[in-house]
Amino acid sequence: QVQLIESGGGLVQAGGSLRLSCAASGRTFSSYAVGWFRQAPGKEREFVTAINHSGGSTYYADSVKGRFTISRDNAKNTVYLQMNSLKPEDTAVYYCAASSSWSAVQRSYGYWGQGTQVTVSS
Repeated sequence: QVQLIESGGGLVQAGGSLRLSCAASGRTFSSYAVGWFRQAPGKEREFVTAINHSGGSTYYADSVKGRFTISRDNAKNTVYLQMNSLKPEDTAVYYCAASSSWSAVQRSYGYWGQGTQVTVSS
């Protein structure tokens, strides 16, 4: 079992940066892969990035590659999403999710946070 809470969202101008945090419960956090997903109004939830249990492997959607960086600090039970060069199309509610294995497929993730709003103005 793991509980996830996202934070760090807000309003930023295009070209700016935000750092999101995903705080997790449980001493077994280090055994979970963690993914970030986002959902814009009227659109389906989409994959953004994921990191394996140790942080040694990452994967990014093409839309954010080179701009976003996922990392984790297992000692703090926290996963981070550093977002740079933000664009208006990045506006969405961002969710973190935990999986027993590393995956970009939403159905692989059994635990989800409540989300944090990111708004990028032009």
